[in-house]
Order: sequence, then structure tokens, then C-alpha cells
Amino acid sequence: MCEQAAAQLAELAGELRFELTVTDVDAAAAAGETALRAEYGDRLPVVLLDGAEHSYWEVDEPRLRADLR
Repeated sequence: MCEQAAAQLAELAGELRFELTVTDVDAAAAAGETALRAEYGDRLPVVLLDGAEHSYWEVDEPRLRADLR
């Protein structure tokens, strides 16, 4: 699901011209940074917009398009 969401967001980033940052919370946790895994682990993938949780489990494309306007 994470790979699918990342691919969808990458496509939208090209179209809507926003910067996409993908963070692997498992890799971060393995490196000792466990906060993201603890916060979002049961809702992955999570989409953050300007640092706030926007959607989880799937990309809410209509809402994302509206919020980026």
C-alpha cells in the first residue's frame, strides 16, 4: 500500500507541482528514530500536508486536490 500511495503521490506532484517527501518509518525506526513508527504505525501509509495528517491507508485524491488549491 505504501508503494502504491507513493507512486500516486509522485504522479500528482508532477501534475500539481508540490514537493513530495517519502519517509520509510521502518528504516527510521531501525536507525533509532522510533517516533514516526510509534505515531503512524497502525495507519500506514499516512499522507501529511504541511506537517498535519491529511489521510491514511490511501490517498484521498479529491480532498488533496482541493486542499492544494
